[in-house]
Amino acid sequence: MMPSFGLPEELRAVDLALSEAPNDPQLRLRRAAALDALGQSLAARHAYIDVLRLDPANAEALNNLGTLLFNGGFRSAARLSYQELIKHHPGHVMGLVNLANAELEEGRLEEARRLYEAAITIEPDTALAHQGLSYALERLGDATGSSRHREIGFSLAPLVLTRYRGTSVPVEVLLLLSPARANVATELALDDTTFLVAKLFPEFYDEELPLPPHDVVFNAISDAERSLPALEAAERLIAKTGAAVINRPSRVAQTGRVDVARRLAGIEGVVVPRMAVVKREELGGLAMPFPFLLRSPGFHTGEHFELVPQAEDLAAAAERLPGNELLAIEFLDARGADGATRKYRVLFVDGKAYPLHLARATQWKVHYYSADLVGEPEAIAEETAFLTGMEQALGMRAFTALHAIRDVLALDYFGIDFALDRQGRLLVFEANATMKAVPPVASDPNQARHEAVRSALSAVRALVLRRAREASSE
Repeated sequence: MMPSFGLPEELRAVDLALSEAPNDPQLRLRRAAALDALGQSLAARHAYIDVLRLDPANAEALNNLGTLLFNGGFRSAARLSYQELIKHHPGHVMGLVNLANAELEEGRLEEARRLYEAAITIEPDTALAHQGLSYALERLGDATGSSRHREIGFSLAPLVLTRYRGTSVPVEVLLLLSPARANVATELALDDTTFLVAKLFPEFYDEELPLPPHDVVFNAISDAERSLPALEAAERLIAKTGAAVINRPSRVAQTGRVDVARRLAGIEGVVVPRMAVVKREELGGLAMPFPFLLRSPGFHTGEHFELVPQAEDLAAAAERLPGNELLAIEFLDARGADGATRKYRVLFVDGKAYPLHLARATQWKVHYYSADLVGEPEAIAEETAFLTGMEQALGMRAFTALHAIRDVLALDYFGIDFALDRQGRLLVFEANATMKAVPPVASDPNQARHEAVRSALSAVRALVLRRAREASSE
């Protein structure tokens, strides 16, 4: 886990040996591993491929290549590498887990489940297999099975040190996480050549134990509805450290949808929907005008989220949603004069606003990846204007309202999804720390989006570095 001192010398020694035996697969593997450990990902990928040309069934090369590809965003290629590994080595436990993770990422839940279960059959105490299986079962609707494997998996491994591939002393980050996967996505900001990350799950960590060494704490637990026990445990743990804490758990705990709607009500220029948490059996007596929205608390990206147009649609909509308690939300009509629905996303990092995207769609449920109008030339022009001149694009009333929301929530990292009404007011859909800065695909024609995400991720990285330096200088 420590800096890779000595690896450049190892690489030079291996290259010298390869000049005498260029087709030695073990030397090629040593070279690939050294490049990998040095953080030279592209060179390492090519070096692992060189190994496989000589030894197509090499388990270490196939697994490590798959991991490099997966972490680099090449998910389909990673899956192929893991599949090849399992074809040659069907009992390779980490290969099964890694392939399952790739299948889970692509939404192939039954296949992921099968692979996790195969790994557990071979090695019953494989923590990552139990953890992954808990996620797959949850999405498959098996809450009991998910809970059982979550308890096993995170009890086995409540603390995980990630790989460090830098050549100098790392910045050590204590990353607090929820087993419910309701976490800030930090992977793209905390690169493994600068940061040594210790992932800790507070609900399962023995509070009598000392915390691992760290320069800064990043509370990545982001969903107050799904992860309140994790946030409460995290608040107890941070009492043991003198390091700076990013996103204090007690503040994140106040960002459930109902709490946020209550806290933002009355801010000039802000419109928040009325909300009510209602038990399933009490839906018939709900005093919410139609149409309204119904969703299961704790889910995002449009999952388990229904529009209820009229009373006769209520029972069927509720039947499609999991959980005994549901969240009824007033429907805010976000259609513009052209009939399109718009949804803006702004990320706040250390108090500064970073516009991320503007999605435009014909349907009420708008997410950038599924919005059907984002590729139109006028939509790209409108989004570019927002990303490059947010204040002018939104207007002073909405721009001021955004910063008022920032001051109320008082988080180091959070995002806001919103629209504008015809009076220039902010229609708030969501405001919490679960918001992600997702890099657009390489073929996305809107270059302003690429730059916007890079700027936001750079800001997160700079925030962590700054807080770590401030703590060390005190």
